Amino acid sequence: MNIISFIAKRVPVSEKQITKTIELLDDGATIPFISRYRKEMTGNLDEVEVGEIVKYKVAFEALQKRKESVIASIKEQDALTPELEKRITSAETLSEVEDLYLPYKKKRKTKASVAKEQGLEPLAKIIMEQREEEILFVASQYLNDTILNEELALQGARDIIAEWINENEKVRNKLRRLYQRKASITSTVVKTKKDEEEAQKYQQYFDWEEPLHKCPSHRLLAILRAENEKIVRVKILVPEEDALDIIDDVMIRSNVEACTDHMFLAIADAYKRLLAPGISSEVLKQAKEKADDNAIKVFAQNLKQLLLASPLGQKRILALDPGFKSGCKVVCLDKQGDLLHNENIYPHPPQREVTNGIKKIKSLVNAYKIEAIAIGNGTAARETEAFIKKIPFENPIQVFMVNESGASVYSASKIARAEFPSYDVTVRGAVSIGRRLADPLAELVKIDPKAIGVGQYQHDVDQGKLKQELDTVVMSCVNSVGINVNTASAPLLSYVSGIGEKLAENIVNYRSENGALQSREELKKIPRLGGKAYEQSAAFLRITAPKNPLDNSAVHPERYKLVSKMAKDAGVSLQELIGNKTAITKIKLQDYISEGVGLPTLTDIVKELEKPGVDPREKATIFEFDPNVKTINDLKTGMKLPGIVNNITNFGCFVDIGIKESGLVHISKLANEFISDVNAVVQLNQHISVTVIEIDIARKRIQLSLID
Repeated sequence: MNIISFIAKRVPVSEKQITKTIELLDDGATIPFISRYRKEMTGNLDEVEVGEIVKYKVAFEALQKRKESVIASIKEQDALTPELEKRITSAETLSEVEDLYLPYKKKRKTKASVAKEQGLEPLAKIIMEQREEEILFVASQYLNDTILNEELALQGARDIIAEWINENEKVRNKLRRLYQRKASITSTVVKTKKDEEEAQKYQQYFDWEEPLHKCPSHRLLAILRAENEKIVRVKILVPEEDALDIIDDVMIRSNVEACTDHMFLAIADAYKRLLAPGISSEVLKQAKEKADDNAIKVFAQNLKQLLLASPLGQKRILALDPGFKSGCKVVCLDKQGDLLHNENIYPHPPQREVTNGIKKIKSLVNAYKIEAIAIGNGTAARETEAFIKKIPFENPIQVFMVNESGASVYSASKIARAEFPSYDVTVRGAVSIGRRLADPLAELVKIDPKAIGVGQYQHDVDQGKLKQELDTVVMSCVNSVGINVNTASAPLLSYVSGIGEKLAENIVNYRSENGALQSREELKKIPRLGGKAYEQSAAFLRITAPKNPLDNSAVHPERYKLVSKMAKDAGVSLQELIGNKTAITKIKLQDYISEGVGLPTLTDIVKELEKPGVDPREKATIFEFDPNVKTINDLKTGMKLPGIVNNITNFGCFVDIGIKESGLVHISKLANEFISDVNAVVQLNQHISVTVIEIDIARKRIQLSLID
């Protein structure tokens, strides 16, 4: 089995497309670069398809590495036969490899190994053959100083047989199929934890059972979290009779009762002591991996929507991090997001310095020519919003509520300390809130995605898989938008195709020493930014107001000559061609097809010429909560309220309705028809209207509906 056929079985694209994609990946190309600038080579594969090829390429390489390790281990034992090596080499899953390795795996001392040391393996083989009618007499031939009677000899032989049954591929595969069809997951409460307050959130799992294949990912992860916190005990069960019948069918080969009676005892022991625990763990692990993949997928979708949220753009912003006793931290930012001023105001209880607060805000708005105000949506957010809206500004000022999840994580981070070494965490947090309004993507890349507050069970899933998927999402978002090389922070630059952390630092250092870059060509002067990095990154980096207008577009520098020829053929200058729909529509793409350039690339170039460097994100819009709803106590069933979707899960979405607690719209309340994908109905940060259908003040839970 080779990597191409392995991937082709799992990704619905041609082997030629896979081969070309792997060649590009092995040459150092990134997913965004391949999907955007090598369409002819890959047969027009998109980011998702290239990403799937990358995923299974990694899986294949891990499988190959394990095969090599297993073969080397068996070879050391002088037990590797050509047939066994061929079977291991051709195996397509890790479980196949592990089954083949199981008889040769170095084990700690077991009942079977002790019995073998006592010389009982020949007796075990005789019983396995199931022909000997005088097995008791045969067993008597194996007595010695440690095996004092026939029953001890037979018991030892059965221990060896139980291990052989456990290592039998056919038995294991048939049991796996049984578990896949009939396994149930059960959870029972640990009696000593039953009445503890922390355990009550898992109350529904105190006595729970359902088919494992029907258990949705969020429920499985919740049950496993409860087990991890030692609140419940979890078991994976199948009908024992069915399991024993399967093993009997494989292992019982005669009617010689003298032997088969011992075989039945060995089968029961093998199943209870070895097979059931092993297969149960394996099946649960596989179910957990599927649940992880599902949860990671939801997290990734949420993160993408959050990163591509509407930016306000380059505006002078006053940002507030609200608070009661500690006051509201106020910062003023220029159009580039640089800090101009910071101070505190105390308009809320206990100080209630409303007049002084109004005076300060008005003064700051005038002094720094503020164009918009950003308010963090945490404690005292609604009260601060009401306070700001009472202020009679000389000119209309847009007021935005900004999700501040993760701002405290950023404010204490190494990145924040490097950006603002002379300021405390409160200033850094307020700056982050203001910058999020201007450009959510540029600011959120500085924060560990797990701290942003979208998705569920992010700490319970495979952390390696999660990081890999989230890094891929961030890179995709950054490169789809395009980055201003002269204003982007090092964390933002590090996600640009082909750049990474070290080159990002080099770019920032180059800017500080030499001033703003004047062209993409100048990127080649940056230390360690060689030809490959330039090829991968240049088209995703923008130069504003450049000499060559294509430097502020998504056209790759390798196609500049081609575009210049288009302009010349159209009888206009390059500058005149860009944005000139009349001239662009006259371009006959067929005339420019060559060996390396086909219609997909030409079509992308023309689209870019029509609207060069356009930001794919929508502009930020103002949203207002119901002014009459400030706390959960203000809610009444039947109320219709404006809200913002602030989290999406497999079972529904959570909605911010302007109070501390978010409400849940269960998947069954999203529409009048059956919905299997929540993202098909709502998106993160979407403005929606919801109806309150249930309020549980004691548990602080709110049920909402999108159905009228």
